[in-house]
Amino acid sequence: MSTPDVRKPTAAARAPRAATGRRAGKPRRGVRPSRILLVALLTVAALYFLLPVYWLLVASTKSGADLFGSFGLWFSDPQWPHNLSQVFSYDDGVFWSWTWNSFLYAGVGGALATLLACAAGYALAVYRFRGRETVFRVVLAGVLLPSTALALPLYLLFSKVGLANTYWAVLIPSVVSPFGVYLCRIYAEAAVPVEMLEAARVDGAGDWRIFGTLVLRTMTPALVTVFLFQFIGIWNNYFLPLVMLSDDRKYPITLGLTTWQSAADRNPELYQLTIGGAFLSILPLAAAMLVLQRYWRSGLTQGSVKG
Repeated sequence: MSTPDVRKPTAAARAPRAATGRRAGKPRRGVRPSRILLVALLTVAALYFLLPVYWLLVASTKSGADLFGSFGLWFSDPQWPHNLSQVFSYDDGVFWSWTWNSFLYAGVGGALATLLACAAGYALAVYRFRGRETVFRVVLAGVLLPSTALALPLYLLFSKVGLANTYWAVLIPSVVSPFGVYLCRIYAEAAVPVEMLEAARVDGAGDWRIFGTLVLRTMTPALVTVFLFQFIGIWNNYFLPLVMLSDDRKYPITLGLTTWQSAADRNPELYQLTIGGAFLSILPLAAAMLVLQRYWRSGLTQGSVKG
């Protein structure tokens, strides 16, 4: 008795069957109109925010005559190296001093503010003590106070102790971040497990070692957020240095460029220098965002995969 010839279907024979199965199953969805609308709105928003940056880039390459006599959104006889050299060499290189001051105020102030906010937020989230919620409400009240309302009282206070017109007059107020304390407390309550702290204490670790080795690593996304907010806020701060400082060599970039702009009516050359300096002033902010955004991505995916 002969056995029937049973052969496996070839790939060509299975293809129509697979195609039929796909057609018989759930139909593929096309692109939703809501998704198209969302992409269009995001594109318009991106162009809205990037257009001033593009104009600043184009304008920084032009001469003083082309700045007002050519189309604003396109290049005309670019001479960017010459313009940048003029920015850095004008008035004995005062722009270098402004850049260093901005990095000092924003970098050191942002780092200290982040560390202080992390310690305060972690303490308010983990430790139980009398008056904890009262302290937290005071911190929230500090979030609601505008910084411009505190500039004049701070100037009177610093002038009494002899710190007006010094680097400390801008640096000390920059290390306080009520919003950073609020954010760190909320993040610590959600991301720092009590079991981890108890296990570290059982292993003999003290509070300072736990904070330095475990808490700072766990709260990295929150710390990056606080640092960026504080860095950008201090870098763009104008009113506090205006009130505190009288020596132009201690000015940050924002205040220094404003002095150039105010003098541009008497010296038209300063228009081009102000635009070139403004373009250079946004480069550190863009670099900070690009370098530190990976910590945000790691924070968003933290806990999505269990070991």
